[in-house]
Amino acid sequence: MRKFATFLCIGFLLTSLSGCTTAYKVARDKRSLKTQARDENITLKIRDMFVKDKVVKFLDISTLCYEGNVYLVGQYDTLKQKKRAVQIARSVEGVKSVSTYFLPKKKDDPCGTARNLELAARVKAKLIKDMDIASTNVQVKTVRCHVVLLGIVGSQNEIAKAIAHARSVDGVRGVKSFLKVKKPSGSP
Repeated sequence: MRKFATFLCIGFLLTSLSGCTTAYKVARDKRSLKTQARDENITLKIRDMFVKDKVVKFLDISTLCYEGNVYLVGQYDTLKQKKRAVQIARSVEGVKSVSTYFLPKKKDDPCGTARNLELAARVKAKLIKDMDIASTNVQVKTVRCHVVLLGIVGSQNEIAKAIAHARSVDGVRGVKSFLKVKKPSGSP
């Protein structure tokens, strides 16, 4: 009984901390709350359509959206899968543009899921340690040991530093940045 109570307390604590992290991330985001909600809605619609589609492999593609601009990051088996994923994303209401970072799958690539997760964690750790970067605004995705940085940050300096940190991690084959600087309100 004591183990169950301990497990329950730990579960509650982790759930509570997760909520705090989400609230912190929302508060630090460069987008308005309305824009964040709209972007999340677009992302969820695309993911839902990927799950239902017979061509696209949902688990092979990460979908992110910032200010109506959709980013698809992942791997594909066939060009048909890649084209279909873009077609689906473009069909969703509110999508302004679709950018991709796709690599073809390789069966014997030594950079598998575990290595990709390790590299993403090491890059994220460097971003968190750098007090000049709002690390909660930078998403890190990895595909076959290539790092993809996404998000909206406060300055060009943050972008340069994030790219430099990603490149400095041993084992990273390449870095692609989709990071954008938030334009001041009223800017074109």
